Amino acid sequence: MKITVACIGKAGRAKHDAAQSLLESYRERLPWPVTIREVEDKKQGGSVAERKSREAALLLAAIPKGAVIVALDERGKSLTSRHFADLLAQWRDHGEAEIAFLIGGADGLDPALAAKARLTLSLSAMTWPHLLARVMLLEQLYRAWSLQTGHPYHRD
Repeated sequence: MKITVACIGKAGRAKHDAAQSLLESYRERLPWPVTIREVEDKKQGGSVAERKSREAALLLAAIPKGAVIVALDERGKSLTSRHFADLLAQWRDHGEAEIAFLIGGADGLDPALAAKARLTLSLSAMTWPHLLARVMLLEQLYRAWSLQTGHPYHRD
């Protein structure tokens, strides 16, 4: 399975950040190829709806065609780690080769983009910095892979 994480961000983010280090650590541990595509809406102004629409176009352009889309949103579905692992395994077993996780900007995802998602997933009802949300997502992907390959799970 190939994983793409497409997110709205700002160019020039410090690469020495502790969260960035954690992100890379999980990325290296995962056997699945993980591509992180950070895109930036460089246009200024407009309403929230207009910004979200521009961001949606950037995010869609950043993911592989035909990928299963998972929208990350605090109002999305909350899954246990086991359920998340099982869901990824189901998609894999049904021939889904690419999964794209979308993280919107400060105002969230455009509703039209969220409607394209097979799953709207909440990592937490709390608000997190986007870089930490990426780390939490990759940690859960690593945990899903671990569960799928029979590693002991402390919650069982």
